[in-house]
Formats: sequence, C-alpha cells, structure tokens
Amino acid sequence: MRLFVGLDVSLEKTAICVISEHGKIVREAQAASEPEGLMRWMGDLDGTIAAIGLEAGPLSQWLHRGLTQAGLDAVLMETRQVKG
Repeated sequence: MRLFVGLDVSLEKTAICVISEHGKIVREAQAASEPEGLMRWMGDLDGTIAAIGLEAGPLSQWLHRGLTQAGLDAVLMETRQVKG
C-alpha cells in the first residue's frame, strides 16, 4: 500500500500523519524533530512511502535535506499556498 506522510514541524517535536492511497488516516504520532528519529519512525510503517510533505519553517530545510539524502521523496510546502 502506498502511504503519504505529512509532517508538522516544531522545534522539539514533529507531528506526523500518515494517509493511505485511499485517503484513510493510517497512523498519527509525534517524533523528535530530527531526520534520524523521523526516518526510524517511518521505517516501522507497513507500506511504501510515496511522498512526504513538510511544512516550510526554520527546521524544514535541514529535515528535508536529511530525508532526501536517505532516499525519501520529501517536499517542502508553504502553508499559505497549500491551503489555497
């Protein structure tokens, strides 16, 4: 099953929401705002991660770089543009 991961990044913790290809919420949680912790958490998912969306913010570029260097398809999103 293809999974889509949304990350709402803050300084200490990142809120995670995983949605199936059918639009159903599969899992929600929080993890430390660091690439290694997020990758470890996502590694336990039952399915294939199709895309990861990160809210643009102070830590987002660092997290984006860490996730993409690990081979994950991560996209930075500006909140105001996504809402529209």
